[in-house]
Amino acid sequence: MANADIRVKRIYDPVEGNDGKRILIDRLWPRGMSKTRAALDAWLPDIGPSHELRKWYAHRPERWSEFCERYREELARRNELLQELMDAAEEGPLTLLFSATNRDRNQAVVVRQLLQEKSDSR
Repeated sequence: MANADIRVKRIYDPVEGNDGKRILIDRLWPRGMSKTRAALDAWLPDIGPSHELRKWYAHRPERWSEFCERYREELARRNELLQELMDAAEEGPLTLLFSATNRDRNQAVVVRQLLQEKSDSR
């Protein structure tokens, strides 16, 4: 799976034919998003950052590095969910969906990086 096609995308962006499997990885359901419009294959709320970590981070750019470290520690205790995502990526394109407004600093970016690292180490 060294060249897995794992993408990150805002849940509010239009669904595209090349999205592949669409999995929402937010702990909370996105505001104003209907289940039909979301067009999900799965929702894994338990892989999202804990409520405590989300509140602490508060999307403050100066906390991004520490957020990544803390979130990776949380993810280390969620191997079964990470494995589920890795299995999905092995089947074809995988799009990790998030609702945050910042496209560069959100949990999906961290999860994608972690999945790619695990894939490369196989």
